[in-house]
Amino acid sequence: MPFKPGGCSPRAVGACRGEELLVGPRESTGENETMRGAIVTGGSRGIGRAIALELGRLGYAVVVNFVRQADAGHDVADQINAAGGMALAVQGDVGAADDRTRLVRAALERFGRLDLLVNNAGITSLGRKDLLEATEEGWDRVFATNLKGPFFLAQLAANEMIRLIRAKTIPNGKIINVSSISGYAVSTNRADYCMTKAAMGTMTVLLAQRLAEEGIGVFEVCPGVIESDMTAPVKEKYDRLIAEGLWPIRRWGQPEDVARAVAAIVLDYFPFSTGQRIDVDGGFHIRTL
Repeated sequence: MPFKPGGCSPRAVGACRGEELLVGPRESTGENETMRGAIVTGGSRGIGRAIALELGRLGYAVVVNFVRQADAGHDVADQINAAGGMALAVQGDVGAADDRTRLVRAALERFGRLDLLVNNAGITSLGRKDLLEATEEGWDRVFATNLKGPFFLAQLAANEMIRLIRAKTIPNGKIINVSSISGYAVSTNRADYCMTKAAMGTMTVLLAQRLAEEGIGVFEVCPGVIESDMTAPVKEKYDRLIAEGLWPIRRWGQPEDVARAVAAIVLDYFPFSTGQRIDVDGGFHIRTL
């Protein structure tokens, strides 16, 4: 399929809906024989971007998922490739079954393996409406992206990892779910968001219990208030709360803080752990009197 000026970039897989996927043959291209393969959803910006770049630095071949920000997704993949790694940008909405399949297929076709899934993609409540004014439309969109999509993508990835482990193509697998302190520190104007993040914690322990016998570890990384485009509209509020000591480490969290937690997991620093929540929140979770 030729690249049309002003259209979708030829660097992206499935960058335009309804057009032929820009992937190679159904069998592995053979480009990668030793690098572990990873998928990072929502990898074009913020926390996901930092995680994708860190995985690239650690030697992972990375599928960088984006939904609309194609240039940002390409930029992350280009940075990894320019540093001597391997990455490709893949368009896809995790809330859509066909797009989830596209993500996993892209990793297997380009890298020949899938060792790691990072469920990072998420959206906040549409319009941040009071829970008495919340709409079903908003509920459905948030739950599709933040919970249904991650669950069924984890299911799909886990089944592929099990197949690869049994074939001795990979030694083990990992699934990392990025949640939020909003799973337990509620906001009544973001009810759907808070509920999805709380449910992600339960999803993590369910997957951990089921997949341990298959050689797949599952972890939850729980960020606090992280400086990103999602928190930009409330920066003044959190600047004040940080100064007042809402959490012990008085600074904004950075996307790289979360990426380092992911790095610790993938480097097997927790070989006798699974189902664990790792808080990256400056101590926000500490209760004080």
